[in-house]
Parts: sequence; C-alpha cells; structure tokens
Amino acid sequence: MSGKLDDFLTNLQNEIFDDTIKTYGETAYERWRNPLYMKSIHNPDGYARVTGPCGDTMEIFLKFNEGRVSDASFQTDGCGPSQICGSFAAELAFGKNIDELKEITNQTILNIVGGLPEENQHCALLAANTLHDAVDNYLKKRLS
Repeated sequence: MSGKLDDFLTNLQNEIFDDTIKTYGETAYERWRNPLYMKSIHNPDGYARVTGPCGDTMEIFLKFNEGRVSDASFQTDGCGPSQICGSFAAELAFGKNIDELKEITNQTILNIVGGLPEENQHCALLAANTLHDAVDNYLKKRLS
C-alpha cells in the first residue's frame, strides 16, 4: 500500500513542480526551490522592513565596504514570488554603489526573474521598495 501512496505523492509533487514552471518560468522555479541570500545579517549598515499591501513583509540587510555592497540578504514571511523577488533584489545589490542601487526597480527584478503573472508582480515592487528603504537607512546612519 505504501508503494502506491509514495508513487501518488511523487506524481502529485511532479505535477505541482511542472505547473509552477509553466506559470512562473524556470528561473523563478529554481530560485523558489533554492533561494539564495535568505538570511539575516547581524548589525547591517542598511536595513529595512516593509509590509506590502498584500500583507507580505520583507526585510533587506546590506553591508557596505568602500561605498559598495559587500553583503546583502533578505527575509520574508511572504509567498513564493516574494521569496524569489527578495532573493534577486539581494543578488542585484552585490557590488553596487548608492546610485546603482537606486536604479534597481521592480521592472529590473521582473526582467531578471523572466516576468511573473500579473497578480504576483507586486512582489517585485515590494522587493525594490525594501531595497531602496535599506539604502535610505544606510544614508541616514552615515549622516548622523
């Protein structure tokens, strides 16, 4: 009996994975299965926590060295697309200076992800806004 159940569950899981790839694309699927930079950074130079209109909350942590991001990470309590967008926002931050960070937009994130269904595109905006708020936090700390 357990062999049939195992086979059923394996087939079901594969169907879910196939549907996810069809809906979100291979790039998003891979990042959802293997998120990068999903951690907190102790004592970050720049930090933000933003809750989007959907209720997902994202945190971005930035460390700077000689004016460029030397470490970046994110945390979210949100859905898979929020996790994907947060991961790419953190990745895009590496090596960037303030001006380059400000140029990262929700469209930048959507382009790298390969697009998202319309109902999930707000996740890219949440990630970009959180990244910008973390940069603003860094700048405020430098001025004080």
